[in-house]
Amino acid sequence: MKNVNKIDFGLLLLRVGIGVMFIIHGWGKLTGGTERWEAIGSNVSNLGIDFGHTMFGFMAAFSEVFGGLFLILGILWIPANLLLLMTMIVATQYHFSNGDSFSAISHPIEAGILFLALIFIGPGKYRLFSR
Repeated sequence: MKNVNKIDFGLLLLRVGIGVMFIIHGWGKLTGGTERWEAIGSNVSNLGIDFGHTMFGFMAAFSEVFGGLFLILGILWIPANLLLLMTMIVATQYHFSNGDSFSAISHPIEAGILFLALIFIGPGKYRLFSR
């Protein structure tokens, strides 16, 4: 029984740490307004999407800020992780298409792997609405 508590506490630490970092990372994007959203959203062009760049940019910023908050709280688990995963897929493609270094490309790949794994692991016992 003690191992379960350690695992749940470890998940809480992971959720809070990653959640805070993504809120900080996304806050400037979210508050940057339509010009910033357009610039961020234009990255979906690398995936062959040539419309809705402002909306896609807003959704990326929203995903980082509110996805981070939802991770911390342990709510809306699958939608939050899916939005964050999709944002990391686009970020990975952006870095690849720019010919960026491995260190620039590795961050969104690592985060994407984390969000995919968290979908299967779940938020753990310590969350806003426990069962």
